[in-house]
Amino acid sequence: MTQSFSNAANTRLERGKRALAEIDGEAGHKVIAALADVAPDFADYVLEFPFGDIYSRPGLDLRAREIATIAALAAMGNAAPQLKVHIEAGLNVGLSRPEITEVLMQMAVYAGFPAALNGLFAAKEVFAARDLAA
Repeated sequence: MTQSFSNAANTRLERGKRALAEIDGEAGHKVIAALADVAPDFADYVLEFPFGDIYSRPGLDLRAREIATIAALAAMGNAAPQLKVHIEAGLNVGLSRPEITEVLMQMAVYAGFPAALNGLFAAKEVFAARDLAA
C-alpha cells in the first residue's frame, strides 16, 4: 500500500498538512505549533519537504517509512524527542509495539547498545503514555 497524498492540484504545504495529520496526528501538530512563535517559516519547511514531498512519494508505504525513520532516529542517539514522535507515528500507521521494539533492538547491531537502550526507553515511555490515555 502506498499513500495517496500526491496530487498535482495540491500544494506541497497542503499535502504536507494532510500527511502530518495522518502520520503524526496530535504529536506532529504540537511540533508545528511550538515553532509558530520562534520560526514559523521552519514549520512550513517541515510540512512542505518531509511531509509534502518525501512522505507523499510513492514507492514505500507509511509503515516502511516509519520503520526507516525510527531506525535512523534511534541510531543518531541524540534525537529522543523526534524519536518519540515517530514511535507514535509508527503506531498511528499500523506498526505494532513488538515491531517497533524489534526495530530498536536491531539498532544494537549497527548503532550500539546505548542507542538501542535509549530507543527502547523512549518506546517504553510512548507505550506507557498511550496506555494511560486509553
